[in-house]
Amino acid sequence: MPVRFDRVAKRFGDVDVLRDFDLAVQPGEFVVLLGESGSGKTTALRILAGLESATSGRVLIGERDVTDVLPKNRDVAMVFQSYALYPHKTVAENVAYPLDVRGVAKDEQRAQVLRVARQVQLDALLERYPRQLSGGQRQRVALARAMVRRPAVFLMDEPLSNLDAKLRGHMRAELKHLQQQLGVTTIYVTHDQIEAMTLAHRVALLERGVLQQLDTPARIYNDPANLFVAGFIGAPSMNFLRGSLVDGRLAGLDVPTATRASLAQAVVGVRPEDCRVAGAGAATLEGRIYTVELIGDHTLITLDLGGQMLTVKGPKDFERADGGRLGVSFSPASTYVFDESGGERVR
Repeated sequence: MPVRFDRVAKRFGDVDVLRDFDLAVQPGEFVVLLGESGSGKTTALRILAGLESATSGRVLIGERDVTDVLPKNRDVAMVFQSYALYPHKTVAENVAYPLDVRGVAKDEQRAQVLRVARQVQLDALLERYPRQLSGGQRQRVALARAMVRRPAVFLMDEPLSNLDAKLRGHMRAELKHLQQQLGVTTIYVTHDQIEAMTLAHRVALLERGVLQQLDTPARIYNDPANLFVAGFIGAPSMNFLRGSLVDGRLAGLDVPTATRASLAQAVVGVRPEDCRVAGAGAATLEGRIYTVELIGDHTLITLDLGGQMLTVKGPKDFERADGGRLGVSFSPASTYVFDESGGERVR
């Protein structure tokens, strides 16, 4: 089922939480709303669910305008960060609750609960209570309860944030597989860029209530629209070197870029993974080693370039002491140029 936000705004007093938000989600698409705390992503989700009212604009599910429709009549299912399970009900009773409310016959309830429980590997746990389950198992119960309704749209509000890192990775894979199997339109809120990049067909990145970029994970990463997007996406984050730009070269550090622009206040970005440790004569830049961090399959080397920092993704066997000099090379084609005054990309 398609979903559309049409110039939706939300204001709390004098604070604009969401501003002229436009988003069209295709049937069966997995769209992630990504942003920091206060960016407006959860507010957008709650407006779609009917838990908040929009100050202006429209929300459509399919061809139906649901802006003023009660939550129970919107045909959406929401999965919360807190799981929101009934502690006095078994797993089977928790999953069956939406069917019970709708007056579905008990035999049909049991059949549907078993079908969904098998999909999320809960069929052996149906008689347990939430207190007897791990965090990952509780999250699967919350998912099963949403799935059993067969809604037009799944809404998920940071559903994995309470899990540890290893379980979060496992649940990401399960969620992606389930959504592909079910083919249900899904809108997912998170502040975690790894979740966004691994789960989404498209990512909607918000800052202070404004949509900054809507695109596939690959394009968000490789072709950021502005300085904010470039700095938000990537781990470790993009390096930013500041100064004036003269005919495409960053003055002071004399860094070449892929543009021929001249700017009084420019930011040149280059990702750590696009940088290479270089020997004398082959280096684009040279600096003093500030820190060396072994990550496992690579080493992060941070250089001090006379007050500006540059992080390089180096080989895992890199061994040099802090304080020594090191050269770094990167291609002008791998650089991104931004106007610092407004954050716009210079192409």
